[in-house]
Amino acid sequence: MCSIIGYTGSPEDITAFETGFQKTKSRGPDDSRVIDTGNGLLGFHRLSIMGLTPSGMQPFSLNGSYVVCNGELYGFEKEREKLKAKGYTFESDSDCEIILPMYFEYGTDMFRRLDAEFAMILYDGRTGEYVAARDPIGIRPLYYGYDGRGTIVFASEAKNLVPIVKEIRPFPPGHYYKNGVFTCYEDIARVDKVCHDDLETACRNIREKLIAGVKKRLISDAKVGFLLSGGLDSSLVSAIAARESEKPIRTFAIGMSEDAIDLKYARQAADFIHSDHTEVYMTPDEVIGSLEEVIHLLGTYDITTVRASMGMYLVCKAVHETTDIRVLLTGEISDELFGYKYTDFAPNAEEFQKESEKRIRELHMYDVLRADRCISVNSLEARVPFGDLDFVRYVLSLDPEMKMNRYGKGKYLLRHAFEGLDCLPDGILWREKAAFSDAVGHSMVDYLKEYAEAKYTDSEFNERRLRYGHAQPFTKESLLYREIFEKYYPGQSEMIADFWMPNKSWEGCNVNDPSARVLKNYGASGI
Repeated sequence: MCSIIGYTGSPEDITAFETGFQKTKSRGPDDSRVIDTGNGLLGFHRLSIMGLTPSGMQPFSLNGSYVVCNGELYGFEKEREKLKAKGYTFESDSDCEIILPMYFEYGTDMFRRLDAEFAMILYDGRTGEYVAARDPIGIRPLYYGYDGRGTIVFASEAKNLVPIVKEIRPFPPGHYYKNGVFTCYEDIARVDKVCHDDLETACRNIREKLIAGVKKRLISDAKVGFLLSGGLDSSLVSAIAARESEKPIRTFAIGMSEDAIDLKYARQAADFIHSDHTEVYMTPDEVIGSLEEVIHLLGTYDITTVRASMGMYLVCKAVHETTDIRVLLTGEISDELFGYKYTDFAPNAEEFQKESEKRIRELHMYDVLRADRCISVNSLEARVPFGDLDFVRYVLSLDPEMKMNRYGKGKYLLRHAFEGLDCLPDGILWREKAAFSDAVGHSMVDYLKEYAEAKYTDSEFNERRLRYGHAQPFTKESLLYREIFEKYYPGQSEMIADFWMPNKSWEGCNVNDPSARVLKNYGASGI
């Protein structure tokens, strides 16, 4: 990961700007630079992934224009050759050096041409205007707000902006900002035409597109590793990568020592694909001791996100402290496309599709946020093959009747797509899904709940929860997370739409805890 910031005018308080920018130094520990565009400031903290030489340092400049980008632009080599034919020259092997020439050629049409996960801030020296944009899913973070004089400021994380602006908002995915206006260049969750491929054709396309998504994310000048939970999604990513790699890949799993559901399955998958596998164990003291730090780095009070971040943060911390890996591939975004345990309760295909589209649009506030922060705070870069744009567009477009659980097994299409290929043991490929925060150890969630229960009496809980109008806490655990959040992000709760919860309007889903463990169909998932 890297960290970017853009102040689109003269800073109201230069010390606040510098203080805010330094809060995400861990995203880019290799080098830092702030430049004056003549009409504001652009800053960049660098984590060297592509083009490791000093010539790859940002901001990039061209004819009085500048850009900073936190991103990976896949297939950039072909675009660079086209630009060279037009007379542009390049000094580095960085993918992001093509951005300014592309902008000069295509303007804001550039954004829909990119096969990328990115957040960028561009200063057009020809017009004196700033342009900012974010990828269609929001895999790379970007926030904005206005200072006391009404000047807009952009930054990678909310913590950058706390000292600078009054109200912080997430930059909407699939949008660009120009001339004071946010314009949607792609709503990736919107399906214009339903795809009616038959089952075998759909599964073949799913398989081929996911393999392509993994392969392009293996390209890196820095070392690559894999988070392997033992669940279907991360196991498939690791298995595909193992087949594409000449040497054994490195995989990492974490769990509570006494009851981690997934550690044994992660080991089974690792043994099968012959990866160099590392197990990390966490203790109750580490979980409780890391809670405030995790909420601070996340910038959220959401129960699901916080729970699932505990293990992810600690395993990424171990990767950072004990290896020279810089890039981690993960299994996020599969659930939103193929279904959760609770989407088995969808009353019809239309409701299933609406829920999937809603979750994709909100991903940047939940699972994607978790993966980004837990990984980047440990000076690593996250890559998400299930978030490959071509893959997401295709799966979302499939007839939702086919994606619903009509098969007695959730995520059937994804499982069937890799059936019979000997890429994973059947016990992994067809295993019931366990919630990640439960899978690292049922006791972890129980420790968090017990800690919160001991912190507040019933009367304290009922009084203190009423302080919050938006996303009002409804359990002692949610109140604990909210109060820690407010300590670091006072008055900024609307950065998150609400608590991530199953669709309570569906029969069987009106529950008071986000864990799939409370659903009646969880069954063998917790084994």
